Amino acid sequence: MSDKPLQILIDGEFFSETDAKISVFDHGLLYGDGVFEGIRFYNDRVFRLDEHTARIFDSAKAIHLEIPATPEEINEMVTRTIRENDLHDGYVRLIITRGVGGLGLSPYRCEKASIIVIASTISLYPEEKYEKGLILATCATRRPTHDSLSPAVKSLNYLSNVMAKVEAIQAGAEEGVMLNTEGYVAECTGDNIFVVKDGIIYTPTVSSGSLYGITRKVVIELAREARYDLREVMMSRYDLYTADELFLTGTAAEVVPVAEYDQRVIGNGEPGPVTRELITAFRNLVETSGTPIY
Repeated sequence: MSDKPLQILIDGEFFSETDAKISVFDHGLLYGDGVFEGIRFYNDRVFRLDEHTARIFDSAKAIHLEIPATPEEINEMVTRTIRENDLHDGYVRLIITRGVGGLGLSPYRCEKASIIVIASTISLYPEEKYEKGLILATCATRRPTHDSLSPAVKSLNYLSNVMAKVEAIQAGAEEGVMLNTEGYVAECTGDNIFVVKDGIIYTPTVSSGSLYGITRKVVIELAREARYDLREVMMSRYDLYTADELFLTGTAAEVVPVAEYDQRVIGNGEPGPVTRELITAFRNLVETSGTPIY
């Protein structure tokens, strides 16, 4: 990465990070009205770019937001922004806001959505956490319900996740487990959850309130390729407390083990063999596949 300021793509034009601005009347700022994706790239390749683009179009459709570009154009914006910043490994934040409108709630006051692409580097957790595991705590803030805004929508309104993250940090944890309104495990504040028990891998169903995680999907594929029995089920905190292994998945986090949850040691307190195997398989995959950037 060069020493020059990051170049941010806003509606087709690059701006230095010090000059990149949006209007105070943008409904993404005023109301959290918009959608986003976090995307990783490794070794000059964007990992699962088509799937991320498809998901942001699905999120936009769900909230009646028209993206003023085709999926192919979005893909090119992502790779172009990475090239503009001379990056080879890192993270992209793709944001679609409702655009500039009035102070009222109506989205029909916004003439055109805005597309923002930010490419940079990222390190969500230090490497030692992949060797020793994270500490988790249950959050009081619940995951949004399907009868309000579908948890599948990756919207700009992430306040419930932010509040849950605050609760986790105040409890001395690095990540927080969010439950649904029925008390079943949904996901963490930014990651999906997997449990290993007696050689079987379990993960909460998406109907529990978890995101349709792309890294989650990749890990499910890798586990099944390795001939593990993997089941999507409704899960309680008991299932996490009594797990042999517990790990999280996410675009930024990748695959990261958990050592402790609600002051219960998971397994023997160290990353287990299944978790380690999947971490290795995932890292091998991301280094050798993806959409070429250069």
